[in-house]
Amino acid sequence: MPAVPDPKDIYADAGANMLSPNVKRDPTYAYVPHNKSGDVWVIDQRSHRVVRKCPVGSELQHVVPSYNLRMLYATSDRGNKILEINPATGTCGRTIPVIDPYNMYFTPDGKYAISVAEENKQLVWYDPKTWRRHDTTRVPGCAGVDHADFSVDGRTAVFTCEFAGRVAVVDVLSHKVLRLVDMPVRHTMMGPQDIKLAPDGHAYYIADSDANGLWVLNGAATKVLKFIPTGHGAHGLYLSRDSRRLFVTNRLEGSISVLNSITGAVETKWRIPGGGSPDMGNVSADGSQLWVSGRYDNVVYVLSTRDGRLLAKIPVGNGPHGMALMPIPGRYSLGHTGITR
Repeated sequence: MPAVPDPKDIYADAGANMLSPNVKRDPTYAYVPHNKSGDVWVIDQRSHRVVRKCPVGSELQHVVPSYNLRMLYATSDRGNKILEINPATGTCGRTIPVIDPYNMYFTPDGKYAISVAEENKQLVWYDPKTWRRHDTTRVPGCAGVDHADFSVDGRTAVFTCEFAGRVAVVDVLSHKVLRLVDMPVRHTMMGPQDIKLAPDGHAYYIADSDANGLWVLNGAATKVLKFIPTGHGAHGLYLSRDSRRLFVTNRLEGSISVLNSITGAVETKWRIPGGGSPDMGNVSADGSQLWVSGRYDNVVYVLSTRDGRLLAKIPVGNGPHGMALMPIPGRYSLGHTGITR
């Protein structure tokens, strides 16, 4: 995988306005997939105007930037397909058959796209250029496999198992499951959700909705170190563009917890006026705004990353989920809604 320029901050090349030549001219759009209405809305980040709607006709989960950031993929798990979206124009193109893509990730060397097949309890590895299936990793002990992040050296990936109360550690080279690691308290209804590697790689933060906070898994992905309470329905994890803060969306509480990304100390909590259901999104390219979908309220929230002030509440379609922003800083994308390094 590309060399890590700063071992103390693996996100050092994804700082504010550090746009690669691939994306510098892309329009500043937000891409909102809808779980219920089955379409993607393209929204201008500056005017908040909806510029396009792309119907897919089946349940959509996430919009995922490709490894080289030149394409977006809207994942439709029940439709067994992904929709291509060109971020240079904001236009939607062809659909590609993919097995049960609840979510999607790319290996740190860019060789494989991984369809996270939640319902099938498996990971399906594809050539991201031809979309030919290479092989499949079955994870029978990982009910609800859905989110992932990669180790500093890119050799292992850790996938959360929402309905099993654990994570699965996968060898990226062999595509084999190395081990399952249980959370100290196993929640199996809405358990482990999003996962994020700390900037210095010493730990993974794992949001657990039923536990109302984060489990801290050590960097070797062998044991859980501690628990950090954040709020009811802890779900999505996003780093500030300087990598110093970790934003945690508490989906069932209508709040965002702000943590020190290294120590895990809770610095403050921002509450959305009138409540809400902040879910998935990303931080703007300049680092000034946090955009997240309101999963159960059919809106998108735009908050100031300086003080948590609600800047906008944009009405959208039915069931907004894993929205993405483009352009975003970074050399390459590992997938989800825009994990870049």
